[in-house]
Amino acid sequence: MSWTAPLARPLMAGMFVAGGWDALRNPSTKVDRADTILPQLSDAVGLSVDSEALVRANGAAMVVAGLTFGAGIAPRISAAVLAGSLIPTTLAGHRFWELPPGPERAGQRIHFLKNAAMLGGLLLAVGEIHFHPVLGVGRRLVGRGSRRRRSLVTP
Repeated sequence: MSWTAPLARPLMAGMFVAGGWDALRNPSTKVDRADTILPQLSDAVGLSVDSEALVRANGAAMVVAGLTFGAGIAPRISAAVLAGSLIPTTLAGHRFWELPPGPERAGQRIHFLKNAAMLGGLLLAVGEIHFHPVLGVGRRLVGRGSRRRRSLVTP
């Protein structure tokens, strides 16, 4: 694990915890946007789901996975859950392509791209390797070289 992960995870997690908490407390503010993609999801899955319940469930997933991700508890699983919750959130909440040109469209495009960047970071976290072979080899070579030098100096 690199030294950046313990710093990066809480920085990323804050957005999910705050957004998820808001969705849990005030789901009605997000239901209209969720209804833009729910018919397609319901048809694909074959289930009828209450929009408000789905918004709350997504919010709960974001809070729990955000807290565990930020704390470094099961970070790969937490990142996968956050990535899964971010996709429908982004597609429902930041449909900039449906807006007329102007400041609102530009703002929604920025939010969409920000979420896409967060998704990229989460995907990197899902694939994070805890032992880097090159660094491990480098450490072993340095250790061997040190021992060799010592053995050459001491009789």
